[in-house]
Amino acid sequence: MPNRLAQATSPYLRQHADNPIDWWAWGPQALEEARRRQLPLLISVGYSACHWCHVMAAESFSEPEVAAFVNEHFVPIKVDREENPDVDQVLMAATQALTGQGGWPMTVFCTPDAKPFFAGTYFPPEARDGMPSFRQVCEAMAGAWQQRRDEVLHTGDQIVEALTAADDQGVPEPSPSRDLLTALAQGMDQENGGWGTAPKFPQAPVLDALLVTGEPNQVMAAQVTLDRIIRGGIHDVVGGGFHRYSVDAEWGVPHFEKMLYDNALLLGTLSRAWRRTDPDDIATREHLEMAVRGIVRWLDIRMRVEAEQGCAFAASMDADSPDGHGGHEEGGYYLWTPAEMNALFERRDSLFAQACFHLTVRGNMPDGRSTLRLHGDPDMPRLERILDRVRQARDERPAPARDDKVVASWNGLLAESWVQAAMVFGEPGWLDTARGIVDYLWVVHGFDGENAVRTSLAGVAGGAPAMLDDWAAFALGCARLAGATGDAALLDRARHALDVACTLFDDGVGGFFDAPAADGLYTRPANRGDEAVPSATSIAVLALHLVGLLSGDTHWTLRARQAEVGLWAVLGISPLASGWGLLDLAVEDAERAGMGRAQVVVVDPDADPAGLLTRAAWRLAPEGSAIVVGPPEQQGFGELFTDREAIGGSATAYVCRNQTCFEPITDFAALRDPLWRRVIQARLSGRISRPLTGINVPGTNSPEGEDR
Repeated sequence: MPNRLAQATSPYLRQHADNPIDWWAWGPQALEEARRRQLPLLISVGYSACHWCHVMAAESFSEPEVAAFVNEHFVPIKVDREENPDVDQVLMAATQALTGQGGWPMTVFCTPDAKPFFAGTYFPPEARDGMPSFRQVCEAMAGAWQQRRDEVLHTGDQIVEALTAADDQGVPEPSPSRDLLTALAQGMDQENGGWGTAPKFPQAPVLDALLVTGEPNQVMAAQVTLDRIIRGGIHDVVGGGFHRYSVDAEWGVPHFEKMLYDNALLLGTLSRAWRRTDPDDIATREHLEMAVRGIVRWLDIRMRVEAEQGCAFAASMDADSPDGHGGHEEGGYYLWTPAEMNALFERRDSLFAQACFHLTVRGNMPDGRSTLRLHGDPDMPRLERILDRVRQARDERPAPARDDKVVASWNGLLAESWVQAAMVFGEPGWLDTARGIVDYLWVVHGFDGENAVRTSLAGVAGGAPAMLDDWAAFALGCARLAGATGDAALLDRARHALDVACTLFDDGVGGFFDAPAADGLYTRPANRGDEAVPSATSIAVLALHLVGLLSGDTHWTLRARQAEVGLWAVLGISPLASGWGLLDLAVEDAERAGMGRAQVVVVDPDADPAGLLTRAAWRLAPEGSAIVVGPPEQQGFGELFTDREAIGGSATAYVCRNQTCFEPITDFAALRDPLWRRVIQARLSGRISRPLTGINVPGTNSPEGEDR
């Protein structure tokens, strides 16, 4: 008989609806049940695309005897970490503190008032390799609760006290962004790109930071990393998009789940990298554009969720796919052999495909199959023809399952990246998709009010409230789209979202909490470091700066500068800890040096987002800039259009930086000078200016190829 998860709006929770374990969803009802029965909580945290979550569910959660024991001795709670990131974040901190590591599935035992006293990750059905079985762990925790309850309660109190102890270190002065970026570039894996060994993650926000200044070594570090990723098995060169991470240092074998947030971020990063690449470097630009268009194709074909109120995009695709024999295997959908290429093509094309994709008889997987990895610089039209045929063949295979849940923050980030890609690659039709996303979130998720929700499923809003990253990413997407289209109503939406966020999540000292105030958790999370996505605070900082520039209202800028202070401590630990925090610091340092962000107003009688001058502005403008196009006397953007005309009836760009405005421009070829000319003026903040080097005028940001 299905348990109470059958009606959940999370597909991950629904996957456990038929478990014999009598799961509860996270919420006050479950906590009240634990207090009523005076039983500890068994909290299991995972997500739909998690391979080992499915393994543990099949091995342990589906066993009737295990379930009977759990139901008798615990109040079991299932948590979708994507729906309740606040719960995940708090319990992960406890798990890492208790075990020195963390991951999913995450298994945490708590007192009835949700104070953790024991934690772990995956537990097997039988004890092995020094690891206890799940049943043994449950028996030990139940015995401790029955026989040593006072000790368990004291342990929970001690853990909570340690995890919530105040940090009295004060506010650090940030290291110069120049030093942090130099350390990043020098610390990169010079052969394979990226940082560290295995596993390796793309870390798109860090790559964004390396692309800010134009310093050649920094740009090269980003380009090398993206090149290796695009060529690696982590890139689904057939269907488009990128897998979660690589299990080896060479990016050859991925963990095969595909997450919306990774691809949303990489869509923006690849577009930024294309802007920074010399137009004469045709091969690099072709590979970057191929990857961008691949992401867009995958999103449109595999991940789009249509709705009356617009459109949105599903959360993930599983790592596992049906194996044709009644079971599932990880990654099988994406693997190939030379024999399979021989069956698809005549000899010459088969050999070409095998050479292009590193296909060998031995393979790079234990069973002799291979991921497809791009080798060399093959003829692109021929490669596309080969890929079309391979794509057709793969479409006949059983595909991995999709988590249809819509997560607000990931869709907001996607909308922002989609706008960037649309403007850089001259695809104004892509703006319609971005508009569909923000319309969906506005209506279905309730961002038109003050009680928005984080997730939805099949057009039905979920029960978990929107977090700071949801409000901030929605605002960022709306603001970026407002600039590209000149639609002031979208800027109003962004201002509304930031108004609500600054009220709901304000921490009283200039920063933000990540989650709204709520019962149940022993602390209110406020994590400044990046995890799978940029920290909520860093997203909010970027959104606040952008809205401040587009509206001309400096109070948004001042609020951003209050919040960005909270990112300095994590940057002091490692420049990898906050990619967008480092990006913001680099933009701020550039501004103090007379470079940096600009306001670009394109007055165009046609308000054409695909106009040559508008597109040149998007390709040329320094990171952190705000670009808006609209007709003369456009309303809703403060005074940005006041007394500005389209000279001679032609589109005219007005550029301001550091409170200094330049002569209007009608020729796109003249845009580079005002966008990159050094200008020193007083700033809004009281931070002391310091000398800065390493800000390069990017001659590679050429507007040539506007019709590409």
